[in-house]
Amino acid sequence: MTSNFSGALQLTDLNDFIAPSQECIKPVEVKKSIPKKGLSKIKVSNDGSYMEVDTSGKSKKLQKAEITLNDCLACSGCVTSAETVLIAMQSKDEFYKVLKENKETSPEKRKIIVVSVSPQSRASIAAKHKLDVRKAGKAIDAFFKSLGADIVLDTTFAEEIALVKTAEEFIQRYRDNQSKKSLPVLTSSCPGWICYAEKTHGDLTLPYISSVKSPQQILGSLVKETVSSHVNKTPDNVYHVTVMPCYDKKLEASRQDFYDDIYSTRDVDLVLTSGEVEEMIAGECGTMDDLIVKVDAINNNASTDEPLSHGGGGSGGYLHHVYKHAAQQLFGVKVEEVVYKPARNNKDFRDVTLKDADGKILLNFASVYGFRSIQNLVQKMKRGRCNYHFVEVMACPSGCLNGGGQIKAPGGDRELQKDIFSSVQIAFNEIPPTEAREDSAVNQTIMDYDITKSKQLFHTQYHAVEKDETLSLNVKW
Repeated sequence: MTSNFSGALQLTDLNDFIAPSQECIKPVEVKKSIPKKGLSKIKVSNDGSYMEVDTSGKSKKLQKAEITLNDCLACSGCVTSAETVLIAMQSKDEFYKVLKENKETSPEKRKIIVVSVSPQSRASIAAKHKLDVRKAGKAIDAFFKSLGADIVLDTTFAEEIALVKTAEEFIQRYRDNQSKKSLPVLTSSCPGWICYAEKTHGDLTLPYISSVKSPQQILGSLVKETVSSHVNKTPDNVYHVTVMPCYDKKLEASRQDFYDDIYSTRDVDLVLTSGEVEEMIAGECGTMDDLIVKVDAINNNASTDEPLSHGGGGSGGYLHHVYKHAAQQLFGVKVEEVVYKPARNNKDFRDVTLKDADGKILLNFASVYGFRSIQNLVQKMKRGRCNYHFVEVMACPSGCLNGGGQIKAPGGDRELQKDIFSSVQIAFNEIPPTEAREDSAVNQTIMDYDITKSKQLFHTQYHAVEKDETLSLNVKW
């Protein structure tokens, strides 16, 4: 089975790799306490199943205990062991199942279906069909509403919250760095990078990773909080779907940290990739032209809001925003343009430096994309030679616009894929970028919550995953 997860996840702890031919199951489920020695024993039958045989000779077949997604995420094995579970729980088939069940439920018991679309996914679909990105956005909006979605949102709103909160956190940690070592700040919006850091370099990297949630999870918190309150329902009666450029986002949405124990619901119930949505459009509408006709027919039901974008590229613009904000707040320097300096022979590792009139370095930032670049960053940290104040880290080469969930070239044609990526970049850049503003609705939203609630909605924590030395490629159940 070919993995669609990011390279950082696929390359993590290869010695823990669970081959596709090996079932990811616990061999036996034993619900009773272990019997005293001699009263019964376990045997393996000819078909490979396990049998419990008592002293009278009677045998009972024991059930296999399937590992849940939470079990898998708690393990220190590689993420490929969770792929089949993720595909089943986070797929378009599951979405169709939920839509069908919701339509068949009485109106007063129906869930509110909310779909949040990322700008990267919108650009991918626009590029695939050679559409203006605005028209593609309206088509996607109308498509989901035609399926039964009640609300379709743009994740850029949550992205701006993430930028504001990350800049706020960086300023605080920069000022605290004199009394305690709190730099560099490493961004936390990429789940591939986070999973890799937790499983392989916990003590080295986790103290420096930003506590700010990704835009997906910030919007997940807000959707469950505000929509449920607005319609006078509990959060478990709001079903939230996101459309993302990345398979790793399915893993992020499934983290226990983003699960509400009180209402037994996740902040993001299901993640669809750009490629999966493209398959849905093809299955439902045939061609994009047919979808456009449908959009025109139900135009009053489509969003009229203009899509938004932030400067700094297609991965959220964290370095761009935090650098400009920090330069202004810390040193009174207004940066008009962020000038990147790529590393030699690696365009995915770039530096940005702010110096004073005497040439002294005031701020030293970097953007690090792809597993090769991440390895370079980690080596710098191990050797104590990481002199950066802030690092924007993404697991995919070229960042989120090139995510594993984006629409791919048929047959994996690499040259065609390069052309597709260029088209996605062009489509993404059609929306003029805006800066996060202090007087924006985003900042008003942030101010609506006190410190405790703000921490709950916009921040999280990460955990080192202890390696289980009993895992082995040679294990045979």
